[in-house]
Amino acid sequence: MSKLAGKSAIVTGSGRGIGREVALKLASEGARVVINDLDADPANEVVELIRSKGGEAVACVGTVTASDFSERLVKTAVDHFHGIDIVVNNAGYTWDAVIQKMTDEQWYAIMDCHLTAPFRILRAAYPVISAAAKAEAAEGREVFRKIVNISSAAAGGNAGQTNYSVAKAGILGMTKTLSKEWGRLKVNVNAV
Repeated sequence: MSKLAGKSAIVTGSGRGIGREVALKLASEGARVVINDLDADPANEVVELIRSKGGEAVACVGTVTASDFSERLVKTAVDHFHGIDIVVNNAGYTWDAVIQKMTDEQWYAIMDCHLTAPFRILRAAYPVISAAAKAEAAEGREVFRKIVNISSAAAGGNAGQTNYSVAKAGILGMTKTLSKEWGRLKVNVNAV
């Protein structure tokens, strides 16, 4: 029996790169996965790859920074897989410049992708996770859920990456805070 059989996972930025490999690993362990990418082709390719190996996956295409994206992402997981057990906040990119040459556009674009989007996604997922945890507790069942926020060694500071370093350091603070807030719901919150 697969370790994650019956579990549902959301992985942002999973049409390519690290997110793709995370999604494929979760699926290989039995998780049903919501695949996200900016572009439909890479997202659908990962969905088809998972399905070709007997897994379950569905795409939710779009930018994690859109104001309505978080609710749509959570709704996709609930509509297709009836809940959320794992969230991996992975989507991201860099737009580097030394601070004196960094524009407001560069600053806010990286903050929106690496810090605001995970905040919105987790806020949108909370009612689903909380309701499930409370129902399980009432039934005397202990079910653990997982949040994995992708940070970076750059969180400690990296020349030419003020925006990225600050966002990734913020992810560490968000992770520590949510581990304290959501621990009572049996949610393990970690940063990698």
